[in-house]
Amino acid sequence: MKNLKKLTLVALLSFTALAAAAMDLNTAKSQGFLGEQQNGYLGLVDRNAPAEAQNLMRQVNDQRRSNYQSIARSNGIELGSVESLAGQKAINKTARGYFIQAPNGQWVKK
Repeated sequence: MKNLKKLTLVALLSFTALAAAAMDLNTAKSQGFLGEQQNGYLGLVDRNAPAEAQNLMRQVNDQRRSNYQSIARSNGIELGSVESLAGQKAINKTARGYFIQAPNGQWVKK
């Protein structure tokens, strides 16, 4: 019986570790780690966010930057214009209760 409890605890801890490793963008936002910035990129709301959330932010931002550059090139406009427009769209689409960056740079819950 004692070994069964140990195995159950090990299995539970392993599952918890796997669940944490599989953090997605919605989870990172809902837990208050990441938020949408005015510049079209994700920002770190909580400086103590887990490394997974920070790595996710970098990956998403790299992908966004690539997409924004492609849009800017194909439309002959400045990258900054695309980033700004994307930021406003992302903020507008952000669900209530998630963090967004206010124009003054402060993080606020929408």
